[in-house]
Amino acid sequence: MMMRIRYLTIGLICFVIIVGTSFVSTGIFVHAQDTATGDNQTNLEDQIQNKNAELEYIKNQIADTQNKLEATQTQKQTLSSQLNRVNSTIKQIDLGIKSSKITVERLDLEIQVLQGDIIKAEDSLATQQIALGEVLREIQQKDNESILYIMIKNQTLSDSLLEVQALKDLYNDAVLKIQELNSTHQYLNNSLNKTKRSKQRKQAELATLAYKKVIQQDLQNQKQEFLKQTKNQEHTYNKYIEDLKARQAKILQDIFDIESKLRSGINYADLPKKLPGLLNEPIAKSDYVVTQGYGVTPYSKRFYASGFHNGVDLGAPIGTPIMAPADGVVVAVGNQDKYCPRGAYGRFVVLKHYIGLTTLYGHMSLYTVKTGDTVTKGQIIGYVGNSGLATGPHLHFTIYDTTTFKMGSSRVCGPMPYGGSIDPNNYVIF
Repeated sequence: MMMRIRYLTIGLICFVIIVGTSFVSTGIFVHAQDTATGDNQTNLEDQIQNKNAELEYIKNQIADTQNKLEATQTQKQTLSSQLNRVNSTIKQIDLGIKSSKITVERLDLEIQVLQGDIIKAEDSLATQQIALGEVLREIQQKDNESILYIMIKNQTLSDSLLEVQALKDLYNDAVLKIQELNSTHQYLNNSLNKTKRSKQRKQAELATLAYKKVIQQDLQNQKQEFLKQTKNQEHTYNKYIEDLKARQAKILQDIFDIESKLRSGINYADLPKKLPGLLNEPIAKSDYVVTQGYGVTPYSKRFYASGFHNGVDLGAPIGTPIMAPADGVVVAVGNQDKYCPRGAYGRFVVLKHYIGLTTLYGHMSLYTVKTGDTVTKGQIIGYVGNSGLATGPHLHFTIYDTTTFKMGSSRVCGPMPYGGSIDPNNYVIF
């Protein structure tokens, strides 16, 4: 038994050395004044709850604005109604900016709480290592005594057995302390990983906040340009709408005519099998609603002369992040409003994926990639908007057979993406 305890003692010491080295190698040294401890920790958690409540309130305001914008799509287009839509859109991005600011503040608080957890875990590790060291030293002191020696030195058998049991108890105590040490070490690692992720989310939200401010300024500029074009006169606006509808109908018919031929050339045998979930959603599930489906829909029969819609529309607040649904390469970006304001896709991005599919994103308020960029699944490529032919903030999402996709010129709207479209529901779970 004594030999067994001796080997176990060596093993325990090695474990402590390894754990201690791992602990030191984290390189995390947080100053106490920068962290949360004690009552301050509770106060920070209360502040986080308050931030969550603020975010929920703003989220409801944004949703209310989105509902009102969607409701106006069926209303008669007048100068007054259009200005209301413009103002509502600006209000929505203002709320989005406020939401991003509060989100950053909440993440700062979460990071402080996590840093407090790290401090406590580090202190606990130090205390546990000292306690374990004392037990191991006591075991080592007794480790050189054989069973025979213990039996001889004690006057009675019961005293000998008690001493042997005490040594076993020391060993069990050491095992327990190692388990506690391992648990604390795991807790520390989890806190470090959570802190890293929170800092990454904070940086991403700061980038989104900066982009939202760009979108905000762009919307203000669009409003001024709209007022300049219409001269704030109803009859001028009516003429503008009349010309716009004629131009839109022509553009949509051109797209339909070209893409009808391209769809007939799709070789479905070479495409991935229908597998909803093969591609991620381009917008987070909680941030959108499907406002129009693919193909012939009740809305498309009223809105398009062809009666056909080549993608799905996902209604979402302006400034909502749009993410790559799979790895790929950016093959085209553009802003068709430069050629035909409110006439087609507006700001758009096209991604070519490595599985025979190409995806189009239309009506963006801003894109954050350029032609030739490689993207990874989940990467933000831009933000929801209402550029191009859009009566409210939403994302137009199309999937093409890659072999049919091409960038071509249109008669009235500059460079135009064309391709043989496929029902997005074949590959995405909406």
